[in-house]
Amino acid sequence: MTPDTLAASHSDGWFDDGVYTYVSELTHRSPGWLDTAISVWSAYGLALFAVFLLASWWRARATDPARTAMALAAPLVVLASFAASDALKALVQERRPCQVLHTATIEACPPPGDWSLPSNHAAIAAAAAVAVLFTDRALAAAAIPAAVLMAVSRVWVGAHYPHDVVLGLLVGAVVAGALMIAARRSAPLVSRLRETRLRPLVASR
Repeated sequence: MTPDTLAASHSDGWFDDGVYTYVSELTHRSPGWLDTAISVWSAYGLALFAVFLLASWWRARATDPARTAMALAAPLVVLASFAASDALKALVQERRPCQVLHTATIEACPPPGDWSLPSNHAAIAAAAAVAVLFTDRALAAAAIPAAVLMAVSRVWVGAHYPHDVVLGLLVGAVVAGALMIAARRSAPLVSRLRETRLRPLVASR
């Protein structure tokens, strides 16, 4: 199967074509301020997840070594989740919906070769939210809904099909969950670091 054939097989005829088209039409009937707000969130909202990760590390230093170890590993976990999503994107090579369905979208349609499945934004957001869930459930109560909103925003601005963002959420959550469990095994190292000059990195006092 050629790349062009593979791309077409993953972009045409999906059951959620109609959902994507409906959402695209809905954006044209929505207030301008709403489209602007969602567009800004879609473009820059990932920065909030960096804040979540930083806050979870800061708070984890006052807890047990296992939680601190996971908080320290969280940024690398998110990067690994992004890498997994991007590798899958390059393998599947699904064309963007705006290229296939030719709908007017809020966000400019990416050029050919900028593939759609899965959504990297959704994967990163889900990975960060799951990482926070492992270290700080109070922060996760805000991070998880924010991840869902990030996924929804990518469909709203026209960048992805619904199945793109669903798969992105799943990839980010599964990869992050597995790696966070593995990171927990670094607790003994954190305990040793608490007896060194690096103590401020792994302990609150």
